[in-house]
Amino acid sequence: MIDPNVQKTRSTTFEINDLIVNRWSPRSFLPEELSDETLFSLFEAARWAPSSSNGQPWRFIFAKRNSQHWNGLFNLLVDFNKQWCVNASALVVVLAKKTFEHNGQPISTRQFDTGAAWENLALQAVSEGLITHGMAGFDYEKARKDLAVPDDYEVVAMIAIGKVGPKEKLSPELQTREVPSTRKPLSELVMEGKFGNKAQLP
Repeated sequence: MIDPNVQKTRSTTFEINDLIVNRWSPRSFLPEELSDETLFSLFEAARWAPSSSNGQPWRFIFAKRNSQHWNGLFNLLVDFNKQWCVNASALVVVLAKKTFEHNGQPISTRQFDTGAAWENLALQAVSEGLITHGMAGFDYEKARKDLAVPDDYEVVAMIAIGKVGPKEKLSPELQTREVPSTRKPLSELVMEGKFGNKAQLP
């Protein structure tokens, strides 16, 4: 069932799984802790994503709120993201391995594959009544240094995870942005045969 609040701003051209429509990126979190079982169910979902030659390049470094590692990840964020991530239940730094383990050759699809794992994680979160928010607003070099990331891994993104809170807890500026976003029409995204040849939708 599509969430009534999501239905206010989102509609699909073709019928798809409600879980996909219900996934969006709120910023208002309740300052609550997550159990290890709940958090690791999200990582389990990510584990089953497809990847080139089954290379599984994704890696996750996490910190739960009120843990000894929380400040280490929280302090990677830019100030804009700190103002709302402070209430998240967990923060995650997402990495992608640059080379295959079996032959040392470059994984050209590493970010594509890692994105698939992130989407699995996000959809699993929706199914469990949780929210996620992916971010590029953090210090990539500080993350590499502070988290001792090896050279054969690249830092891709960060994720905030938790339970949705009332938007009134956000600043007035962020409250206006606390709505599910829309998407470009398929006619702008899908081409048939060659670039620029827009597909004729059924």
